[in-house]
Amino acid sequence: MIKPALLKYFYLVTLLTATAFCARTQPMVRLIPPSVTGKEIRQAHGPHVALYDPSIVSRHKLIVMIPGTGGSATDSRSFDSCFATMGFHVISLDYLNNVISTTCTASPDSSCFDNFRQEIVFGSPVSSVVEVDSTNSITGRLSKLLVYLAKNDPSGGWNEFLTGDQPVWDKIITAGHSQGAGHAAYLGKKFRLAGVLLFSGPQDYREPFHSPAAWQSRKGLTPPDRYYAFLHLKDPFHYSYQTANVAALTHRSATDTTMVFPGKPVRSARHILVNNMDTDNPHGSTVQTEFETVWRYMVEKL
Repeated sequence: MIKPALLKYFYLVTLLTATAFCARTQPMVRLIPPSVTGKEIRQAHGPHVALYDPSIVSRHKLIVMIPGTGGSATDSRSFDSCFATMGFHVISLDYLNNVISTTCTASPDSSCFDNFRQEIVFGSPVSSVVEVDSTNSITGRLSKLLVYLAKNDPSGGWNEFLTGDQPVWDKIITAGHSQGAGHAAYLGKKFRLAGVLLFSGPQDYREPFHSPAAWQSRKGLTPPDRYYAFLHLKDPFHYSYQTANVAALTHRSATDTTMVFPGKPVRSARHILVNNMDTDNPHGSTVQTEFETVWRYMVEKL
């Protein structure tokens, strides 16, 4: 099992090695301390990040990026900026993510992963391995952040993604890296989203049962064909587990894959994109900007 401290190293390496392929224009960037969006909201690692590019015609879609274990919202800055230059509004969330999801991998409790996701995403008191209330859940924090942005950045168009004080889910694409991939997929089960983008995850494979966590194969509100995943063949979190998980989510075969390469266009109809980049950080490779063409493929298919 990879420790959270090592995961934080992966994020730092990814941030430092990201290239500037997407930096054609300069997005508007806001760093928002979580506490200013609600007095009971705790900061986990740093500010939320919200950005869009006013010089680009808006796609009227919001990408919500969810970092992995120990990752801060600012770690995804290169990734977020790239999508902003494609015309998306983008948010990266600071949230409570210090417990690694693979804590559940060897658990004899068949519902461990399910409860882990439910508590972090919604704040339901169901998990024995995490403790998150509804205010500090992913959905609670996102709702408060959108209300804050709509009020404090009225020219930014954030109100388009709100109805009352709740997100307009069908205009939202959830994206996540590692642990965040699982949360992004879980949101896709609970809401009808514009799409779900998975990077280096989910990790929700139950070794004692030799199967993906049950929540992944249950019927959800986002159609399975709106899920796309990007993985590395040598990911230390087990490529075979990840493809089994994505197959459960997409209702397709684990062989629904195609190899992709840095800077090369993707010509495929597959839902699982795979790279074999020579790197010391295969787990972080999927969120490096060398793969902008892969990200474009994923969002253009939605």
